[in-house]
Amino acid sequence: MDNIIIRTEKESDHREVETLIREAFWNLNVPGCNEHYLAHVLRSHKDFIPELDLVAELDGRIAGNVMYSKSHLTDESGNVKEILTFGPLSVLPQYQRKGIGKALLEHSFEEAVKMGYDAVVIFGSPANYIPRGFKSCKRYNICLEGGFFPTAMLVKELKEGVLDGRKMTFSESEAFNIDSEKAEEFDRLFPQKEKCVCASQEEFFIYSHSSVN
Repeated sequence: MDNIIIRTEKESDHREVETLIREAFWNLNVPGCNEHYLAHVLRSHKDFIPELDLVAELDGRIAGNVMYSKSHLTDESGNVKEILTFGPLSVLPQYQRKGIGKALLEHSFEEAVKMGYDAVVIFGSPANYIPRGFKSCKRYNICLEGGFFPTAMLVKELKEGVLDGRKMTFSESEAFNIDSEKAEEFDRLFPQKEKCVCASQEEFFIYSHSSVN
């Protein structure tokens, strides 16, 4: 995949990227999707990091995209550490499993380190992200409020040893609190697509409602 070009997203790319995200996530986790609306909201949010809003061009078109936002870890003494969360990470269906997502992540990790960031926490399928160096949040003693260690919450150190095992609570950006009605309204700006129930949605439900003890 030497012909992949990775660059920052431009304003003129917005609708193409939103369409890409919609195609990548449609019916994947739930009937329909709202990730394209998340991207639309995220760009104007204070936690958005435009330098890490990247697209991958292949064959003259945008085939993939990743967006990053600021998030936080808070230890039991109230000390706060600023870290990163990425999402959505999207690749057009016809270009998936060709190394585009991997290329976007590896490039973004390098850029994040240059910017001074040293850790990333995400929610995703372990099978997809363990090969990229992510581990269970339980390995680093990082949890949600109430001491919950979600199966889908994954952690990557961009600099080895920066997470020392202290119990820390993860807080993602408020931008991820999507208004479902506004998301539906936004989706009506795109060509109509059929919503349906798919097997991948059950996998998402299991990961979303399970924890590591």
